[in-house]
Amino acid sequence: MARRYFGTDGVRGVAGKDLTPDLVERLGRAATIWAGGGEVLVGRDTRASGPELEQALAAGIASAGGGAVLGGVLPTPAIALFSLDLGAVVSASHNPPEYNGVKLFDRSGSKLPDAAEEEIEGLLDAPGGGEGLIERTDEIRDRYLEHVLDRFGSDLAGLEIVVDCANGAMYEVAPTAFERLGADVTAIGVEPDGTNINVGCGATDLRSLEHKVVEANADLGVAFDGDGDRMLAVDASGQAVEGDQILAVLALHLGVELVVVTQMTNLGFHELMRERGIRVVTTDVGDRYVLEALLREEGTLGGEQSGHIICLDGHVTGDGLAAALLLCKALEGRTLAEAAAVMPRFPQVTENVPASRKEIPAAVAKEVKRLNGTLERARVLVRPSGTEPVIRVLAEAATDQEAASLCGTISALVRRELG
Repeated sequence: MARRYFGTDGVRGVAGKDLTPDLVERLGRAATIWAGGGEVLVGRDTRASGPELEQALAAGIASAGGGAVLGGVLPTPAIALFSLDLGAVVSASHNPPEYNGVKLFDRSGSKLPDAAEEEIEGLLDAPGGGEGLIERTDEIRDRYLEHVLDRFGSDLAGLEIVVDCANGAMYEVAPTAFERLGADVTAIGVEPDGTNINVGCGATDLRSLEHKVVEANADLGVAFDGDGDRMLAVDASGQAVEGDQILAVLALHLGVELVVVTQMTNLGFHELMRERGIRVVTTDVGDRYVLEALLREEGTLGGEQSGHIICLDGHVTGDGLAAALLLCKALEGRTLAEAAAVMPRFPQVTENVPASRKEIPAAVAKEVKRLNGTLERARVLVRPSGTEPVIRVLAEAATDQEAASLCGTISALVRRELG
């Protein structure tokens, strides 16, 4: 059975329209029935719709006889780390404030596989009949902070850093973490009002961070997305450093033999890993697919260009704060620009083509296959988004001009075939 509600990263949509309290309550009940009852740790980000949907999710959990333990505003990786029989996060991650969503984790802190999500969807209309409990806890944030500092922290005395928390779930914990490690911290995106998460700030819009790093004469800046499971960086000159570069720096610093990436990963990353004798495993786009491959291949490091970085040496999932702390440790006296320069970057051009359906037209798939069979040190990737109603087109080549031409040609073909 094809999934109707679950996408690449949970269930997501415009709050009150696509994602209603009724749907969220049914999700809570269905997931609890699927898990056989037990306790569910629930966290959320800072969206205005969060408290209402949190209550709906808790009501669904309780109606199935489960116990909902509400942790309040927490980064997604905190829920994964301390998941009970299940973990649930009310968040739309990097999406704009009007969106919200529900992400589920099993008791080991892993996102549920496609098959489990299909089974949960099959239980959406199942009756409850239970009399569970709803309680609150305020200890998860401190437990999370202590764990991340202990496993990923280092002495950051003398480091001047700008931290952009996207007015999201990291707004308290991330600046505190860097300050406790001795860094000189300038924090932005730390005034959430329910309507400003990911708006002109955070990992989805680095312009404020780029400006602030230069203005403050800082050594670097880091930016999180709304729920804190992603991180991107900015060097001292205000130049963005994307996930592929961060992953390359960490792979060399940690001395891993294997790294897991996605189809979006830059060709320059692959060339660097070949040169260094590090095996690369490539998955579909989505951090849960990266995690599944890491567990299968018994690896510890993987990630996405978008800033999902997973280090399983001390963690169970992707964590923006853990990745940021690891990156600072990996600099080893270098500037971020010097560290990131180890990876050559091929120009990439992307375009999102609005689409009401998620299938790639056959003519597009055929042309992409033909093109990729003829290209050298270049490629085209076309895929439906798992979180938005668009078809994503990426072209990568040795020059900006070639990448732009390839992207424009395929995007035009996608629009024509979609009608």
